[in-house]
Amino acid sequence: MSMTASVTPGISTFKSRDAMGRAAAADILVAVRDRLTRQSTVRMIFAAAPSQMELLDALAGERNIDWRRVTAFHMDEYLGLPPDAPERFGAWLTRHFFSRVAFGAVHLIGQDPDPDREAERYATLLAEAPIDVICLGIGVNGHLAFNDPPVADLHDTKQVKIVELDAICRQQQVDDGCFPTLGDVPTHAITLTIPRLLDADRLFCVVPGASKRTAVERSLYGPIGPACPASALRMHPRCALYLDQDSTPPQLSLQTPARA
Repeated sequence: MSMTASVTPGISTFKSRDAMGRAAAADILVAVRDRLTRQSTVRMIFAAAPSQMELLDALAGERNIDWRRVTAFHMDEYLGLPPDAPERFGAWLTRHFFSRVAFGAVHLIGQDPDPDREAERYATLLAEAPIDVICLGIGVNGHLAFNDPPVADLHDTKQVKIVELDAICRQQQVDDGCFPTLGDVPTHAITLTIPRLLDADRLFCVVPGASKRTAVERSLYGPIGPACPASALRMHPRCALYLDQDSTPPQLSLQTPARA
């Protein structure tokens, strides 16, 4: 994959979050089934966020697929929370999704006392075979995973690394109802880097809500660079973007009527 070429993601807009999530799930399931006809296992990475709930609910309700041949990962995790904290992304995904689907394996980012060692461990797991599908979103500040502007590195040499979260990213966690106050949100996290995310074969990006509209607009029409990390999605040849009416920027709504 070229890290400099710009392409336009396949964009679908919907009148509701539910329709958006169901459509994205249907496309993802087609991609997974196709791979299972050609290879023994499929490897997927998932984002942990309330914005992904409609998608995850639709995927979890699908029984006509051999999930035992699918290995699941997630893309980021807080540092500094207790191992049993419900706010941990691994715990959130387990509660809302991983416990509902009979995956062959689920690899969670752990809480090694040495975060750099944990980042290396997880990078090694990810590198054991190609990643087929990533289900992801875009942050209010345009972040991908926990790669926040302006320090996100679109050409990072690392696969997984430790990052400091910016104030907008941390406030989003409060606004999403994941933490009661800004002071409760950890300041650091482990994240997959942007090149690690872009190395997957297929990206399915689900972005609902009015709070994301500006980030979507900058991702699609602004410069590709660290000021809006999600602009890097335009460097991937097989990225599909799913929006609801609230997250669709005005210039796109004129071009792509929302589907029911």
